[in-house]
This record gives sequence, C-alpha cells and structure tokens, in this order.
Amino acid sequence: MAAFGKKQKDLMDSHIATIISEGCVIDGNVSSKSSIRVDGVVQGDVRVEQGVVIGDNGRIEGNVVAAESIVFGEVRGNLQVQKLEIKSSGKISGDITTNSMEVEFGAVYNGKVNMSQGTSESSKPKIQTTTQRATNTYTSKEAAEA
Repeated sequence: MAAFGKKQKDLMDSHIATIISEGCVIDGNVSSKSSIRVDGVVQGDVRVEQGVVIGDNGRIEGNVVAAESIVFGEVRGNLQVQKLEIKSSGKISGDITTNSMEVEFGAVYNGKVNMSQGTSESSKPKIQTTTQRATNTYTSKEAAEA
C-alpha cells in the first residue's frame, strides 16, 4: 500500500501475534503490544499498541484503542485509532476518533467522527477506554443532527 508516495507495510500483511478464532468468546478486556485478529467475539475493551483486524464474523462489544484497525466485522463501541479502514461488510455502532479513515461502499456506520491530521504526539487520538460498554447508537439522520 502506498500513502503519499511512501511504501508502508499494510496491517493485513503484517505479523498478527494473536488470533481470537471464530467460535471463541472472550468475556473481558484484551491488551496486546502486537497486532491481533478477532474472528470470534470480545465482550470488553480492546487496547492494542499496533493493529486490530476484525474479521467478517468477528465482533467487539466494547471500546477499541489501537494504532490502526481494519473492520470487516462489527464493533459495538467507540474506536480510537490513528488509521481506520471500514470494509464493505463492516459495521460500527459508536464514535470514532482517528487521523485517517477509509470507508468502502456498503459499510454501515452509526455514530460521530472526530478527525485530525498529523503524526505528532499532540495529534494522536486520546480517549480512555473503560469497562462501560457503549450503548448509544444513531441513525444516519440522528448522526447528521448531532
């Protein structure tokens, strides 16, 4: 993948240290220094220093904090990421704080987006995750009015 003429390693091509497989349910928070892939269900917050890939059948019911995230599946909570890709099969119900976002045709998103540009420490998204789950969802009309 090229961004502004520089080659960057794509999250999908990077080493994923942890895979939460389809059929697996984790009831609690997940933390990792390396990239993870969720094909099962996480009922809690996810905090990852690198990247999070949510597979087609993956679901996170909690907040996500990561350097980047690719969403093929579903997130029911707020996202705080520097780079976000929502694929055509992706569904997000919650607020997003990001520096960069790509949304494919067909993706579903209900919530608010807060974007900033840059890579300095002051421009990185800063949100604290909590064990409280996000319960606010918005229709596209409500999101436009908010």
